[in-house]
Amino acid sequence: MENNENKENKSNINKPFQKIKPPRFNNLWIYFVILSGIAIMWTTYQGGEPVKTEWFSVKEKMIATGDIEKIVFVTNENMAEVFIKKERLAKYKNQFGGKEPKFGPHFYFIVSSNFNLEEQIDAVMAGVDPSQKFAVETEQRTNYFGKALEWLLLPLMLIGLWIFFFRRMNKSMGGGSQGGGIFSVGKSQAKLFDKENNVKVTFKDVAGLEEAKVEVMEIVDFLKNPKKYTNLGGKIPKGALLIGPPGTGKTLLAKAVAGEADVPFFSISGSDFVEMFVGVGASRVRDLFRQAKEKAPCIVFIDEIDAVGRARGKNAGFSSNDERENTLNQLLTEMDGFGSNSGVIILAATNRADILDKALMRAGRFDRQIHVDLPELKERMDIFKVHLRNLKLVEGFEIEFLAKQTPGFSGADIANVCNEAALIAARNNKEHIEKQDFLDAVDRIIGGLERRSKIISPDEKRTIAFHEAGHATVSWLLPHANPLLKVTIIPRGRALGAAWYLPEERQITTTEQMMDEMAATLGGRVAEELVNQKISTGALSDLEKITKQAYAMVSYLGMSKEVGNISFYDSTDSNGFSIGKPYSEKTAELIDSEVKRIIDEAYVMAKKVLSENTEGFTRLAELLLEKEVIFAEDLETIFGKRAGKQPEEK
Repeated sequence: MENNENKENKSNINKPFQKIKPPRFNNLWIYFVILSGIAIMWTTYQGGEPVKTEWFSVKEKMIATGDIEKIVFVTNENMAEVFIKKERLAKYKNQFGGKEPKFGPHFYFIVSSNFNLEEQIDAVMAGVDPSQKFAVETEQRTNYFGKALEWLLLPLMLIGLWIFFFRRMNKSMGGGSQGGGIFSVGKSQAKLFDKENNVKVTFKDVAGLEEAKVEVMEIVDFLKNPKKYTNLGGKIPKGALLIGPPGTGKTLLAKAVAGEADVPFFSISGSDFVEMFVGVGASRVRDLFRQAKEKAPCIVFIDEIDAVGRARGKNAGFSSNDERENTLNQLLTEMDGFGSNSGVIILAATNRADILDKALMRAGRFDRQIHVDLPELKERMDIFKVHLRNLKLVEGFEIEFLAKQTPGFSGADIANVCNEAALIAARNNKEHIEKQDFLDAVDRIIGGLERRSKIISPDEKRTIAFHEAGHATVSWLLPHANPLLKVTIIPRGRALGAAWYLPEERQITTTEQMMDEMAATLGGRVAEELVNQKISTGALSDLEKITKQAYAMVSYLGMSKEVGNISFYDSTDSNGFSIGKPYSEKTAELIDSEVKRIIDEAYVMAKKVLSENTEGFTRLAELLLEKEVIFAEDLETIFGKRAGKQPEEK
């Protein structure tokens, strides 16, 4: 027993001294004291305020019976107060609510300006028995409390307004539970995820992005097993930048890192550093890295870093003392100020890497740049499998079919397709989600909502049908054009008709492929001209598309023999806000003439295809007018097998 007691005492001695915090003062005590004081005053007084009466009642009922002890005339308030003798108070008990007041005045009456005090009192006193006479006093009263209130009212109002706005600012500046209020405006706004509030997302929830996951998982391994790398003389990287189009899963990948790494994870957005107060951004950067060093090893994730990482000198309209530049300078300093093995790794994400400052991108700050691109076929299948886990699908559903129907879709787009398909199936009262629901969801996302109620005249509908049939015919018969999937003349969104293609997932494009695609795009305008001998405004988007494509071919891609192998494309955006063209006026004229030549060649190509296949083109347009929606098999019935790549069967 003694040994156990000694052990307990030793353990208590070895415990670090913990400072006992005094209890916080509760503001409710103030209200309690005020209410107690009011209750004591009320109990002591017990009589309430004096009862209002009239001079006639005083003269006839109170003076005549000898009940009055004295009357006090307050001259500056035009009022008289009546004091009743103590032994006569019981007589007026009912008028005081059944209680006898201990203190006077007991009654009061209003004195008008015509009331002659001396005459009235003399007349009353003359008819009163000497034993029942009472004292008469006159006085002037000054309401010191009211005077003080008048002087203090304005300052009190100003103080109240100041407190009100101060609390509002306190909340807007991150006060409240965090404490500090406006004085904590320079504190970091980063959210900390650790063992207490960990993230549930892991790498299993991130489908696709295999190469990106390998890079990021290595960073997690750095933090979990640093000696594995430092024993060989290696250094832990200081930062990794996730670069890619919107919706490809950059933020999700960072969340997975937070879920996998058993270390503290700070998450903050680039816009959280920017504030209306000068110097706040730099202060928040310093505070963020101070906290990170205290929690090391840890990960700091800055989402949308382009909000503060924009290249210096390119902020039009801002001086060199711009708040964003100060914040960026502090961020550069903090990132370069780490020790080689401090255990703090910076993750950042952006979809605008071209505008980031070069000093931010150099080795030693962001040592690795991880590109998160749009998913390919296999990766789209994996993403669909993740988002289809909780959906009720019909038996035998083919996920590969969905992946082939959604080329160019990002992870966010695929999640939207799955959710939209579930909503469409529920809207149609289905128990399971079918293949057609997903196709309708893809159409809804690409083309917009169907507008069957839109009023279209028969002539306009016929023009639209031949326009879309022109697109379909040219794209089917030219071998290098994108394979057609379906054509519709049902209005969707802002379009009166649409043709759906399944573009090949290729990394490079030849001149022949681009010319065939431009010819297919011009097929609608050519069809209108051949059938109606006039043109309409329906080809606006088509003309815009081919004009941009032709200018890209000539001035960027070097696909013009006259201009030559020259590209005026600036991928680094080093010109900044320069408005000058990097070529002469003579070259500009040559570019314009080459663009017109390319478009004219594509137009002639489309016109030749439609002229040589007038019968099939007309049948297709009539079928489109009849059905409103036609598919690839309908074109195969009319024109035969396609020369190029076949579209996937529906």
